[in-house]
Amino acid sequence: MAKLTLFRRLPKSTKSLIAAGVIIIACIIIYLLFFRSDKNADVEKYPVVAVEPAVVRDVDIYGEYVGRINAQQYVEVRARVEGYLQKILFQEGSYVNKGQTLFIIDPTIYSARATKAMALLNKAKANAVKAKRDLDRIRPLFEANAASQLDLDNAVAAYEGAVADVAVCQADLTQAQLTLGYTTVKAPISGYISERSTDIGTLVGPSAQSLLAAVVKTDTVSVDFSMTGLDYLRSKSRNVIIGENDTERGWESTVTITLADGKEYPFKGKVDFADPQVDPKTGTFRVHAEMPNPDRNLLPGEFTKVKLLLDVRDKAVVVPQKALTVDKGAAYIYVVRPDSVVEKRFIETGPEIGTEVLVERGLAGGENIVTEGFHKLRHGLKVKPETITPEIEK
Repeated sequence: MAKLTLFRRLPKSTKSLIAAGVIIIACIIIYLLFFRSDKNADVEKYPVVAVEPAVVRDVDIYGEYVGRINAQQYVEVRARVEGYLQKILFQEGSYVNKGQTLFIIDPTIYSARATKAMALLNKAKANAVKAKRDLDRIRPLFEANAASQLDLDNAVAAYEGAVADVAVCQADLTQAQLTLGYTTVKAPISGYISERSTDIGTLVGPSAQSLLAAVVKTDTVSVDFSMTGLDYLRSKSRNVIIGENDTERGWESTVTITLADGKEYPFKGKVDFADPQVDPKTGTFRVHAEMPNPDRNLLPGEFTKVKLLLDVRDKAVVVPQKALTVDKGAAYIYVVRPDSVVEKRFIETGPEIGTEVLVERGLAGGENIVTEGFHKLRHGLKVKPETITPEIEK
């Protein structure tokens, strides 16, 4: 009552100012309430979604397989003659050159056989010389009727037999010398030699321990892996023949592998062989690629992940995998039209490239697609798009 009495005692002009202030404050409150409710209505009416433009670029399409590293050449060094091992003339694991002496087998008995064969050859040659002289003496006597036909025939036969003996002894000497040469075991190729399989003093040979070591050539290795018939048909449909160069587009089917530490090997290999038939047991066919190995980072026998370039698509449309929804075998995405209305678009997808998917049909490059927030959308709904610049996959 006191406050009301005080208000009544105020001057009329003051009362008018207070009334006007109350009215202004009420209008501001009403306006703010209306504006805020209208803004909230807009937010609820137009969902905010993240959109990205569909990218058009050249795409390399790879197939991934499990491969095995094999040496370019792997040659076993074996003893070809029997005897006791006398010398080992290499360091295990070292590099040896073609023709380098690796082992010495006791040559005594083989040297004696070669000497005997040489002596028999010399004897046969001496007999041949004598037979030739006898024939040369008989022939003039026969022509002068001083010797019979039988004497001439015997002389001719003796000479021809002596010549044949020379040929036999010559062959025996060649064989004996060849066998003697086998007591010196040499490297068949250049490469790294393995651990020896025997020790000095061991009886080696075809009927005993024949394997002495192995020489491996690894400056170039082969990568063997298997492809499915379906992969072959897909590459064939793009006029790509595995193991042959694409001369029209100027690229070739190359192989990239992953090292044991997960890093990509810096060199690429080239497919040089594809099995012409499919294994009916596995449904796959074998593919072979050559890979440079100058630093010996690739060890024969190890397994690795192989990426094979199957195709190159020019000006392909790609979208992020996160924007794609698959329902009952059909794939679709939401496309935002220029009027901010979303369209549920069914598309035909192709291979996956990292975190992206290649679109075969149903989408044009540059169209805005919803990448986040599409789970609350439906066809024909108006949205508030927020554009995000996509990162290009490398």
